[in-house]
Amino acid sequence: MALRLVRSLAGTLLTLLATSFAIFGAVYAAPGDPVAFLVGGRDNLSEANIAAVRAQYHLDDPFLVQYGRWLFDALQGDLGRSFQYGDQVADLVMARLPTTLSLVAYASMLSVVLGVALGALAAVRRGRVDAAVVAGTTLAASVPSFVTAIVLVSAFSVQLGWFPVAGAGEGLAGRMYHLALPALTLALGSLAVLSRVTRQSMVEQWGHDHVEAARGTGMAEGLLVRRHVFRNALGPIVTMCGLLTAGMLAGTVVVETAFGMSGIGSLLVNAIKTQDFPVAQAVLLLMVVAYIVVTTVVDLVHPLIDPRVRTEGGRP
Repeated sequence: MALRLVRSLAGTLLTLLATSFAIFGAVYAAPGDPVAFLVGGRDNLSEANIAAVRAQYHLDDPFLVQYGRWLFDALQGDLGRSFQYGDQVADLVMARLPTTLSLVAYASMLSVVLGVALGALAAVRRGRVDAAVVAGTTLAASVPSFVTAIVLVSAFSVQLGWFPVAGAGEGLAGRMYHLALPALTLALGSLAVLSRVTRQSMVEQWGHDHVEAARGTGMAEGLLVRRHVFRNALGPIVTMCGLLTAGMLAGTVVVETAFGMSGIGSLLVNAIKTQDFPVAQAVLLLMVVAYIVVTTVVDLVHPLIDPRVRTEGGRP
């Protein structure tokens, strides 16, 4: 277990270093020059103004020097200053992070509860119920998020008037009410995937000898499912829950834009449109770090849930 922990941490650090380089390089190589934006418009594009801006933001330094300075500052919590707003990037991100985290937490809860429930129902009630769940989740997984957002807003906000079109709400109940449609939009794809994984994992457990042996003792069917089928199927389900939750941070880019929410997803879209490099780099780095941390935690927790993984990991 200790060796697995050391290997996971070493792999995590190397992955973070590689992805930070890729993010900085991708934004650095993006078309367009932020100087025109920084000098305040085309009317101020004099050689003196351009030289002053490039010197102020170290834009003439070699690429590796700029990357090293950016990484060193980021490790100390300094993500730079926004070209567009003039504020510290860390302050901009922290101001919008609660909205995004609330959305991801809400969507994760919906996808886990509904996805696992539908998958278990399909595995236990075979036949028409199984076919209906598989067909419904396949349809849900194939619809893009922006299409889902348009359909939900049109049906439940414009036509029926059940949910608000915009706003974050106040208090826990108000926030859950206002975030219901965005969270459902974000959760729908993950819900479908998790349902399929839960169904498949439980169906595989039905054929094992220990399940047949437990059934032979006269154990009630509900207890058999909970104790010998669902419990042994938890490994892949928990792993997929972690991966899908981590991936939702990237999905907020589309959902927040579609619903006009003020989170880090919409902040990233606006930063890319205005060539606000420090903000774009910071938000992308935050998304990647969150994904890597969550997947590392899932990788470390998996052996505690599934003893078979721990046994395989202990082999020389």
